[in-house]
Amino acid sequence: MAIGQATRRSKRSPSTAKHVKSEEGSSPPRKVQKIKKESTPSEALKEIKNETSPTTLKARKLKAHEKNSLDGPFPTYLRPTPSECSLAHDILASLHGRRIRPAEVVASKSRAGCGDSPSVLDALVRTILSQNTSDKNSTRAKLSMDQVYGGSDNWEDIVKGGRERLQEAIKCGGLSQVKSKVILSILEQVNDKYGKYSLDHLHEASTDDAMAELLGFDGVGPKTASCVLLFCLQREDFAVDTHVHRITGLLGWRPKTASREQTYHHLNKRIPDEHKYGLHILFVNHGKVCDECKAGGKVAGKCELRKAFRDQAIKGSIGEETVKQEIVEGQKNDVKEEVKEEVKEEVKE
Repeated sequence: MAIGQATRRSKRSPSTAKHVKSEEGSSPPRKVQKIKKESTPSEALKEIKNETSPTTLKARKLKAHEKNSLDGPFPTYLRPTPSECSLAHDILASLHGRRIRPAEVVASKSRAGCGDSPSVLDALVRTILSQNTSDKNSTRAKLSMDQVYGGSDNWEDIVKGGRERLQEAIKCGGLSQVKSKVILSILEQVNDKYGKYSLDHLHEASTDDAMAELLGFDGVGPKTASCVLLFCLQREDFAVDTHVHRITGLLGWRPKTASREQTYHHLNKRIPDEHKYGLHILFVNHGKVCDECKAGGKVAGKCELRKAFRDQAIKGSIGEETVKQEIVEGQKNDVKEEVKEEVKEEVKE
């Protein structure tokens, strides 16, 4: 029996060796496909990409962003329409008050905020503190940093103090082990690259270049970068947090299986610039207070926003049968999945 096995192995061995040799010796080097001129990334994006190995998280983030920024992840999904965006904006403004972009960004001393600072670096750190936690907890972390370091933007003292001290300072905000590592890594990278703790040059950069540089930092994903663009840099960008992701799913504004990142790219293409600031804030506010639209909410037929879009679908004025089905599927609202979404996404950035 053993001899037979050995014989079969010896018979396979030459062909196997030949096959391996063929793969190693005769395969031509893979050619790099040229990128068409119209899809060539910005100079800042190319510079950051050249600094990284294709296997790094940074390179993967930039590649995904570049790909999705061209036509969006769902080019044939034609919702929301401009008229739908106007309708949603008017309904939410009537419920919660109209939101108008301030002429000047002022850093709050009483709350962390999400991108609410004229300093780009400060806005980025505030947004990181806001990841995957409540406004109350992120504000606790911000105020604790102010107390420990004499101001949360005393970057040199924060770096010199080390990770353990920073972790303890922001412990009250949750996920301090992850966030302290991300913040210190960003501060060190910024100082190494520019010789100072500042990203204020991004005020003069194009939106594409600013997004590319922000995504280049570990721990910064599209939502965090988009918040800095929308609030600090005052660009027309549509940040997608868990509330926005959930409600736009309920309205059928995205495929029901779309991820947060896919939803960001899709909605950033579809929503008119004049509605991006107001709709983002209104969706977030509505998602926190509406009994039907908050995480785990149950349909009661009283939400003015959902009633309006359900009625529009019944009348057939916002699409065909497939669109109606998207709204029906969204309104079923798988509670378990929404709660999972509420607690996991930002840490992965």
